[in-house]
Amino acid sequence: MRLVLASASPRRRELLRGLDLVFSVSPADIDETPMSGEAPVHYVERLAQQKAQALAAEGTTVVAADTVVVFEGDILGKPKDRAHAAEILSRLANRTHEVATGVAVIATPPGGGRREISSVETTRVAFGEITPRRLDSFLDGGEHADKAGSYALLGASSIFADHVEGSVSNVVGLPLPLLDRLCSQIDIDLLSFKGDRAQP
Repeated sequence: MRLVLASASPRRRELLRGLDLVFSVSPADIDETPMSGEAPVHYVERLAQQKAQALAAEGTTVVAADTVVVFEGDILGKPKDRAHAAEILSRLANRTHEVATGVAVIATPPGGGRREISSVETTRVAFGEITPRRLDSFLDGGEHADKAGSYALLGASSIFADHVEGSVSNVVGLPLPLLDRLCSQIDIDLLSFKGDRAQP
């Protein structure tokens, strides 16, 4: 069995590499438009499922994920530009928001017996004050450009996060404890994909 990550996210790649896993990367091309009235947790789980389904193939275990920042019920996606990023971060300052990640795993052993599972992890993140000077300095670095909610917990914007309640890897983009549990529930040992133990 081969492990496939259905994501172009460098942060998700880094998390899996941190476990010394051997995997290939194959981003899934799907329509990510939210459905009318769709709750954020349902949205991220649906997208993760669709990404995994798009790449499921015999002899693979596909891992897919989708992450959103949720504030007062609204999904805060990637910023359109610097001004939009400033607006988003100003909304998050001195407040608590949620980060929700949908994770889907589809294992298709040779000869059949496809197994699939999905779930959602939610983490609460409390931001402190973001002064205009600190905000400008952060935006000058350009880190906000491709990040949901305009920030990355392990980047320069980590200085804004006063408190994290829940999975830290979830905020980065892939909740590893949840991924491990999901794999276990469909009889896949995530660590069997480690470099020195990779399955043929």
